[in-house]
Amino acid sequence: MIGTAMVAESRGEETRSLTEKAYQMLVRKITRLELAPGTTLADKVLVQALGIGRTPIREALQRLSAEGLVVHRPNRGMFVTDINVESAQHIYEFRAMIDGQAARLAALRASTEEVQELAAMHRSLAAAIDDDDIDGFVDNDRRFYLVLSAAARNIYLGEVIPRIFNLHLRLWFLISEKLGDWHEIARAHAEMTRGVVDAIKRGDPDEAELAVKIYIHGRHKEIRQLL
Repeated sequence: MIGTAMVAESRGEETRSLTEKAYQMLVRKITRLELAPGTTLADKVLVQALGIGRTPIREALQRLSAEGLVVHRPNRGMFVTDINVESAQHIYEFRAMIDGQAARLAALRASTEEVQELAAMHRSLAAAIDDDDIDGFVDNDRRFYLVLSAAARNIYLGEVIPRIFNLHLRLWFLISEKLGDWHEIARAHAEMTRGVVDAIKRGDPDEAELAVKIYIHGRHKEIRQLL
């Protein structure tokens, strides 16, 4: 019985690992528009493309559906969520609220270590732009928001901010694609992170929140013109 339980637990861990792998691979393809908005996500095609079994892929798709990157249409299947003016507006309005509030609270609650880590993330973002390293930029941006949400000391912000990140990352890649270059908007983002870090260092919640909202409103205006 103990041996059977151990085997079952091992298989469960393997499935979870494969589900996470499938999830990360699909996130990358969807956010970078390799799987375009409206694309059908057929199990058989994904199994062949990703080299992962059907069960982990289905579990990953369910997770992506909960996050809003994938939509299930009854009797039709799973599809990459469309991008339109209305959906972009909803995402940016929500981001302005939650990211702005996270920056505000971080200015009041961040530890010295968190401030130092945010500053390091900002430097890494700037370096990635100079090095033409888009993967490094995205990775450090994701870490910046994770640290910012942790520094806010609010469990709900800590849950929501990582989930909304991929939705706005897809819009960021869409803007980059339509502009023909990612460096310009990346520099604007790095300037925002510098402003947030400086405001948090000073303990200035108003300026921390304002830096975030100015940046987000700029991206929202940009994508309205491009869609």
